[in-house]
Amino acid sequence: MFDSIRKHQRILQFLLLILIFPAFVFFGVSGYDRFLSDADSVATVGGAKITRQEFDQAMRVQLEQMRRVLGDQVDAKLLDTPSARAEVLEGLISQRLLLNAAFEQKVTISDAQLRQTILAIPGLKAPDGGFDKDRYRALLSAQGMTEPVFEAQLRRDLAIQALPEAVSQSVIVPRSVLEQVIRLQEQVRDVRELAFKPADFAAQVKPTDEELRKHYDANAAAYETPESAKVEYLVLSAKSIAEQITLSADDVRTYYEQNKARFTTAEERRASHILIAVDAGAGADARKVAREKAEKLLKQVRDGADFAALAKANSSDSGSAAQGGDLGYFARGAMVKSFADAAFALKDGEISDVVETEFGYHIIKLTGIKPGAVRSFDEVRKEIESDLRQQQAGAKFAETADAFSNMVYEQADSLKPAADRFGLTIQTAESLTRAGTDQPKDSPLANPKLLAAVFSPESIRTKRNSEAIEVGGNTLVSARVVEYRPAKRKPFESVQAEVRANVVDAEARKLAIAAGAKRLEELRAGGAATGFTEARGISRAAATTVPAQALDAVFKLTADKLPAYVGLDLGARGYSIYALVKVTDPSAEVIAQRRAAYEQQVAQAVGQQQVTDLIESLKARAKITRRLESAAAKTDTP
Repeated sequence: MFDSIRKHQRILQFLLLILIFPAFVFFGVSGYDRFLSDADSVATVGGAKITRQEFDQAMRVQLEQMRRVLGDQVDAKLLDTPSARAEVLEGLISQRLLLNAAFEQKVTISDAQLRQTILAIPGLKAPDGGFDKDRYRALLSAQGMTEPVFEAQLRRDLAIQALPEAVSQSVIVPRSVLEQVIRLQEQVRDVRELAFKPADFAAQVKPTDEELRKHYDANAAAYETPESAKVEYLVLSAKSIAEQITLSADDVRTYYEQNKARFTTAEERRASHILIAVDAGAGADARKVAREKAEKLLKQVRDGADFAALAKANSSDSGSAAQGGDLGYFARGAMVKSFADAAFALKDGEISDVVETEFGYHIIKLTGIKPGAVRSFDEVRKEIESDLRQQQAGAKFAETADAFSNMVYEQADSLKPAADRFGLTIQTAESLTRAGTDQPKDSPLANPKLLAAVFSPESIRTKRNSEAIEVGGNTLVSARVVEYRPAKRKPFESVQAEVRANVVDAEARKLAIAAGAKRLEELRAGGAATGFTEARGISRAAATTVPAQALDAVFKLTADKLPAYVGLDLGARGYSIYALVKVTDPSAEVIAQRRAAYEQQVAQAVGQQQVTDLIESLKARAKITRRLESAAAKTDTP
């Protein structure tokens, strides 16, 4: 919405991403206790070690995050730089400092917070809408973790996030500051433009043959046919393995019967409730008062009082109170046990007794029932077959990948043996270039690592198979050069027209800039302002066709004496002079209309800065030793 946020918000968000790694993404989560026992450290924070194992884990998590955002083509070497390693290490140091601060301030994470966080983990919702405990345990088991270990780690991560969240949520933007920001962003400046386009000066440029030859010789690379190669390649992937897997009808039917719960839509119920909340640590007297209030409300309901009206006036659940207590439809597993047991024991329209949960006391009114249903075998057969193939292919890929890698290396004169053994098709690219720009972005031939292997001097000379290179998740590729075509300079006669056009364009641009700069001097000296376009209003807040550099320049002009002028070199567009002729501040009505939106944006930006300041202050007070050279020497990022 305004320049500072537009320019820096992504950077700040990336910084926070690095500083606070979420533990619940299931990429090799491990407890701090295991890390602290390793003597090989890359840093110490207040005497506590950050181990190389912890650093390696953070590098892997960061790479996986990049791959989820940017795709599987991301090369691990992007993180194999001193600056990237330093950023990850600083993030770990910040984590440790925030955790220490949370312990010092006795930050605690309640069971309810922990439960809500786990319930929000993607991929853990069962088909009936409830929590899939089996999948949860399977994911933890795959990482060699137990529920207590993971949940202890998750509590630590939530504690780490608690202070930054508290800081960012406590931001108060003074009204005077906010209104000044709105004025700066919503101010409209009327400008007129005088453009000096290269095309208008092209007729003045008459290059000689000698000048064209000189340009041609000085810019030889611009007039070359790039090197290219005809390439054969093989792709081994989990998908290619899955396509070769044959399933028996009995296997598919057995899977259906054993996993019928997966294809069952559980019964759902709709209910409204009135909650009289009680803090988890409340004493007996407070709980007694809350229960007595709930009992009185229950009596009013049963005496005929309007349930929705009582919920709006009395319920502590602000989210549902505004809707008369309505919770919508939910599966049994979506609610805590005592609430679910009560709701699923009611008949449509019935009202429960007072129900106690960890959140307080509830009065529940059942308002709807959706019966459960089971999808038939025929409905889900293709889905099951796909899942079974993927499962078997995933398990088989690691073993097959080793054999594939060995074969393309050991029988490097041809890809055919590997193609025959693994049931793959040899594919061909007729004119692959070193940059790979002629390939679709999702093509394995667009992978930088594979391109480097294909165009290596040895590969070009021997025309042997490249090593099997990972180009994405569970995908290996080996390629070989069949025919190599080196870069070749095009004859001058064949590109003479192109050379002439380039020379004319470059010289015309120089003339345009010189003419524009001269005219700007004349205008600032009091010359007549002729040839300008009609005035148009621009602002920082609204979209505009004015180039960004021109927008910045216009808003840097002082409005003490109008018109005010600024001239800019706009590259291929030539040169433009902008005349500022009028400045209009936003009205009080506009400021009032925009206040809420700007307040949110400003608070977010200030909050992010305050979190950064908090971390820097913690660093300043702590004794920190960094040994990044140890991490650089030993880290093995996949």
